[in-house]
Amino acid sequence: MNKFWLITLGILAGIIALSNIGALFALAVSAVVVYAGVHYYLRSLSTWSKVFWAAVGIIGVLSAISNVPALIGLAALAGLWMIYRKWTGQSVSVDAMKESDPFTNFEYQWNKLTK
Repeated sequence: MNKFWLITLGILAGIIALSNIGALFALAVSAVVVYAGVHYYLRSLSTWSKVFWAAVGIIGVLSAISNVPALIGLAALAGLWMIYRKWTGQSVSVDAMKESDPFTNFEYQWNKLTK
């Protein structure tokens, strides 16, 4: 991809990310509410406090799900990151998670031990 298209896409993604900065802030607040709900739910002992903190967590999840512009802003930020990586010549590929099958992990560890 030549530099003109990288600049054009970078400017477009930057405008989209900046226009959704308020929604991104609201998504961060929703994430804090979800974190607090889960944290205090796990630490609470009484049934009523568990119900209350579960409700707080559910409200946070619902507000995060309904925040679609923030998801568009996150996609724009991811696009900016990929454009920056392409501009600097770094690899743009996203590595997949290593398979966590116990049998392949055992074979991998066994081969590592027998070397």
